[in-house]
Amino acid sequence: MFNSSARPWYSKVTRYQWLVLLVASLGWVFDAFEGQIFNLTRKSMLSEILGKPGDSAEVKAWGDIVLGFFLVGGTVGGALFGRLADRWGRSPTMIVTILFYSVFSGLTYFADNLEQVCALRFLVAMGVGGEWAVAAALVAEVFPREARARASGLFHATSVLATWLAGLTGLWVGPDWRLAYVIGVVPALLTLWVRASIREPERLQSAQRNLGSRVGSFRELFGHPRWRRRALAGMTLAAVGLGTFWGVTVAGQDLMADLLTRLGMAKDQVEREAKFAYGIVQATGGGLGMLAFGPICERIGRRRAFALMQGLSLMVVPAVCFLPQTHLQLLLALPLFGFVTLSIHAGFAVYFPELFPDHLRATGASFCFNTGRLLAAPILFFSGHIKAAVELPVAITLLSGLFLIGLAVLWFLPETQGQDLPEA
Repeated sequence: MFNSSARPWYSKVTRYQWLVLLVASLGWVFDAFEGQIFNLTRKSMLSEILGKPGDSAEVKAWGDIVLGFFLVGGTVGGALFGRLADRWGRSPTMIVTILFYSVFSGLTYFADNLEQVCALRFLVAMGVGGEWAVAAALVAEVFPREARARASGLFHATSVLATWLAGLTGLWVGPDWRLAYVIGVVPALLTLWVRASIREPERLQSAQRNLGSRVGSFRELFGHPRWRRRALAGMTLAAVGLGTFWGVTVAGQDLMADLLTRLGMAKDQVEREAKFAYGIVQATGGGLGMLAFGPICERIGRRRAFALMQGLSLMVVPAVCFLPQTHLQLLLALPLFGFVTLSIHAGFAVYFPELFPDHLRATGASFCFNTGRLLAAPILFFSGHIKAAVELPVAITLLSGLFLIGLAVLWFLPETQGQDLPEA
């Protein structure tokens, strides 16, 4: 429980632990950047390659296909590199994952057909899916118990910087989409810092010495009822969070565009104002929500924090969908919309590494996050159909019902607040 007289959570954090958090966060920022940059360049890229207008049905269809390759690649990379992070170690695996998403992003500059784009996005996603699990496990293992939730929450919240960075990159390169992928090579330089500064956690080294083939074993993960239950429940929780991200959270931009269109604003101004409302205003609220999730976890526990934010989302989403009647009213409501719906994503970095023992930590955390990502993919396509079938506020409210599944799955997960990381 929270003790107001206790020393600040960061009082026992060492310089090396701060360094680990910084390196892990930078890896995650560029990781998330690689996912965001395609969304900002897909029209220009596919329009050029297909020789079709950016708003054509063929461009949209191929955009969804390429995104599908990215989602599958993230799942494959998460499974592979999560396992290798337990077997090889955190530092070498992080280096490989960063090189994967950096090098293959840079090679996208030369892509001139759809097969190349799909293959390169698959390979970029392999690095993206693997890096998160390695970094999340490393932060959890290095930080002391009383600082772990806050540090992990800070780690994941830095993804907001990726949104801003991708947005600024998109504005800078304009229609010259190839330059955006050259910028994606920059994170490769981070590998030199990782190699020089990151030491392997002693607890992982001990597990590697003592447990042999059990380290990073999917047979161990799914053969043991305790770890299997946690993996499947965690996967479902992640699927809810990622499904509502694509179906609900990103719809803040659509809500603003819909309102401004009904108010009679010009089309070009609607697009500009909607991007600002989502990419800056709502994203800021989402970033604050992710920053707040770690401290909330420490005060009320992990499961209650997830329950609180998902319960609030069930109330806030309909309110934001139906109550605002002016541009200013919706602009003021969107930060709260982002705060409650996006906050639980930081919880994945806090909670998933705490569910699994040393020899399965990256393997289990990666399975939860990346398989959840794949399971949530149909929501991306289903949401488009439901939004076309009914009014937008109604559709978004219906999709927010997914948070009920998130509330239900919490009954099958343990509380980890105040506990040491599990061992074998």
